[in-house]
Amino acid sequence: MADPSPAPRPLTRVVLGVTGGIAAFKAAELARLFVKDGIAVDVAMTEAATRFVTPMTFQALTGRPVATDLWTSGAANAMDHIAMSRGADLIVVAPASADFLAKLAHGNADDLLSTLCLARECPLLVAPAMNVQMWLNAATQRNVAQLRTDGVVILGPDAGDQACGEVGDGRMVEAQAIFDAVLASRVPKVLDGKRVLVTAGPTFEAIDPVRGITNASSGKMGFALARAASEAGADVTLVAGPTSLATPAGVDRIDVVSAAEMADAVLARVDGHDVFVSVAAVADYRPVQAHAQKVKKANAPMSIALEPTVDILAEVASRKRAPFCVGFAAESHDVVRQGEEKRKRKKLAMLVANRAQDALGADDNEVTILDERGAHALPRMDKLALARVLCAEIAARLKAR
Repeated sequence: MADPSPAPRPLTRVVLGVTGGIAAFKAAELARLFVKDGIAVDVAMTEAATRFVTPMTFQALTGRPVATDLWTSGAANAMDHIAMSRGADLIVVAPASADFLAKLAHGNADDLLSTLCLARECPLLVAPAMNVQMWLNAATQRNVAQLRTDGVVILGPDAGDQACGEVGDGRMVEAQAIFDAVLASRVPKVLDGKRVLVTAGPTFEAIDPVRGITNASSGKMGFALARAASEAGADVTLVAGPTSLATPAGVDRIDVVSAAEMADAVLARVDGHDVFVSVAAVADYRPVQAHAQKVKKANAPMSIALEPTVDILAEVASRKRAPFCVGFAAESHDVVRQGEEKRKRKKLAMLVANRAQDALGADDNEVTILDERGAHALPRMDKLALARVLCAEIAARLKAR
């Protein structure tokens, strides 16, 4: 088995930089998320940032002093601009104004935050926030390109309504998305350079315009696997059945409804992928006829003729140049036996089996990994943690190939 601990490297302390802008209020929520996760947060604010959110707000949230002035030092050697970054796991600047991005790109250091960023020994992540025209300005784009070349991670920005009344790129990404991206930056890149195709969620097979055949799959496991694979460095495409789940950061999502639509989407894209993970609970049967109008109720039994749907996983696995195929089997009983029969029948390198009644819609899961070496049971854990373990298992098998 692969290393069972592909979780993010633990964060113990971060430096949160806050620059001037209306998005500074989101930084308070980001600080709260870090603290809630047991991470110590040292906040450094520019003078402009204090015009939008007071240092007292961050001190109350973090329980630690807030640094605002290069010339007022609590360090014994009066070197706060160096001391704050020492021992920190990373620095996150959110929001990062256009002016601050320019400072970083050109190595300017004229206040506490820009100075400690220049003197850092740890990774730097920035979340830009500004007016759309400021973001699109050629100078800003040159600065962002230079920062990426320098190894700075750029988070966003998002598009949408802006405080100035204009619409477009420049909104700071939400605090939760930044928090997730920070954790993702700590995940070992075991799938770096790989292309992964994932299916998730249920399918819906129409009987008429308002009724259909579906199942209780929430899509949570498939979405967790797409997120974990992206965190692990893969280029991920997610083909999702009907679900309201948010698209994981960095994942390309294709929405479908029926089994036929999912098959078309997968078969049109699977070539060139290194891994195909079939998590979706695809309907085995669909109505032979989908009525164009609503079928009216009658006081008599009703029969619906069904026909098999395409077996997407078997179709992909049978290809001459098939990717590494991972199947999922949700069984109500004899989970390992039936899962192994499915793995052999479809000629899969790896299959993940679980009890359907324990997994569908739940936030955690308990599974057994099946391959040619036998069965390996994993303890119950939340689905994202499980997805990270499964990605490590997939990566180990790809390496062994």
